[in-house]
Amino acid sequence: MNERAPLPEARTRPDAGPVLAIAPHADDDVLGCGGTLALHAEQGDPVHVLIVYDGLKGDAEGRYSPEEYRDRRRAEARAAGAHLGLADYEFWEYPEGHEPAGHELLAAARRLAARITELAPATIYAPWVGEQHIDHHVLARVTRLALVLAKFTGAAWGYEVWTPLIPTRVVDISALYERKVAALEEHASQLELRDILHKGLAISAQRAMYLTPEARHGEGFAPLGEPSAADRALAG
Repeated sequence: MNERAPLPEARTRPDAGPVLAIAPHADDDVLGCGGTLALHAEQGDPVHVLIVYDGLKGDAEGRYSPEEYRDRRRAEARAAGAHLGLADYEFWEYPEGHEPAGHELLAAARRLAARITELAPATIYAPWVGEQHIDHHVLARVTRLALVLAKFTGAAWGYEVWTPLIPTRVVDISALYERKVAALEEHASQLELRDILHKGLAISAQRAMYLTPEARHGEGFAPLGEPSAADRALAG
């Protein structure tokens, strides 16, 4: 058996066409695929960003009311997106930090499938299923099932935030890197909790190993894949 990782496809531009970027929390869209989304925007592709979870657990000390904290995180997301040429944001309010029951996962997948059908994207980005963070992992499962329910035939790419994937595509974001940093700096509520600038962006330098010698930063992707047999069975 060949256990060697494949050489990923190196790209300077993503595929053209409408984009749906699905993120667990405000800031994950920037961390996982922000540079690539900016490239989409530069080449004129419509980009719709969907933030799925309410993000309220970030205020564990209760410094804000839930409404104040929700509004703060939404404002940070929009301010971050402005650095990347993104303005089309949608916010759902699923609660964070739990493993959904089967009927809950199916309901979310059906809701997302309907949205995919409405938006008709050519490319979808979502967390890859190997993410250790429970919200990221669950959202990957929901998205994979939604793709089946929507009979989606475009490209669906998984991105990395907490857990590195084995990339099959790496997009050169060197020219966009400073804008990605500026976007993350807008997420002040999260920078108060964790150094996402250093810890969250470190992998982008490694991803440039697969690009030209001059490249400094990249974003890695792998196909989102099919739902597990257990998740597929939820749909009957």
